[in-house]
Amino acid sequence: MSTARNLALVAGANGIIGRTLVDHLARQEDWDVVGLSRRPGDGKTRHLAVDLLDPADARAKLSGLTGVTHVFYAAYQDKPTWAELVPPNLGMLTTLVDAVEPVAPGLRHVSLMQGYKVYGAHLGPFKTPARETDAGHMPPEFNVDQQQFLEHRQAGKAWTWSAIRPSVVGGTALGNPMNLALAIAVYASISKQLGLPLRFPGKPGAYDSLLEMTDSGLLAKATVWAATGDRTGNEAFNIANGDLFRWRELWPKIAAYFGLETAPPLPMSLEVAMADKAPLWTSMAEKHGLGVSYADVSASWRFADFVFSWDYDVFADTSKSRRHGFHEYVSTEEMLFGLFDRFRAEGVIP
Repeated sequence: MSTARNLALVAGANGIIGRTLVDHLARQEDWDVVGLSRRPGDGKTRHLAVDLLDPADARAKLSGLTGVTHVFYAAYQDKPTWAELVPPNLGMLTTLVDAVEPVAPGLRHVSLMQGYKVYGAHLGPFKTPARETDAGHMPPEFNVDQQQFLEHRQAGKAWTWSAIRPSVVGGTALGNPMNLALAIAVYASISKQLGLPLRFPGKPGAYDSLLEMTDSGLLAKATVWAATGDRTGNEAFNIANGDLFRWRELWPKIAAYFGLETAPPLPMSLEVAMADKAPLWTSMAEKHGLGVSYADVSASWRFADFVFSWDYDVFADTSKSRRHGFHEYVSTEEMLFGLFDRFRAEGVIP
């Protein structure tokens, strides 16, 4: 007996979240996948190079995707300020839905990838653990605008939406502006090359704050779960590994992984300190046979500075997802060391 297949359209397919989601879906027997991004795909699945900032380009290239059943939106356009983030990020989601909904009569779900900015985590100390029912905060905030767009668009329609809210995501994507694990690995590798101890570069208070992360593989499973569940439509879910940590405890273990000593934390901007390290990285790549350029591994310094500036607790309550049936767990320490192992195996770091 044949099984009805789902067709997933993944926007942001080359990102830290989208790449793992595409790989996860491709391994499932009842899913076909089409990835969308501005850059070419890896050739493993069907891929369309689409500029979602260009509505005409999106309509032209997506008009043939009449069989799409699920849209997974994980695209992101980085900008210097919170206000500047709103137009492109809301615009890309709007463009995608405008292009797909009219041509895909079997559309069943639109999944939106958000984050703890919904709770104001980027602004300063906020209520923890954050819950999906917490009060909103003063705009601008594109995550909120995107969800409101889907809520209004879905009213009276057969399809449903979900909003997935991970913490800092751990994954392997290169050239990504929000890959903390890669930033740590490259910072440690450069420190070792220079004969330096691994100093925590963030604010003093950040060394002792409580944080959590979200493994990209766990996130992919949760995203598909929310998109296909019987009780998960038109709901938001916090998704995290399930454990909390402090850099004070984890940082020495990271240093030990790279064969480094630690020294007292010293606040500094990695974006500034690493701005002149391209020649050093080139020599390291030649010495160790690395297959990546400095541009591939240096896109996340500003994001790392941002995370390391959190001198307040950053974590959320994930019990709603458990009450609805999602029970996956990942050890953050094991996740990070596993990512470091992959970076080494793939010739990303020495």
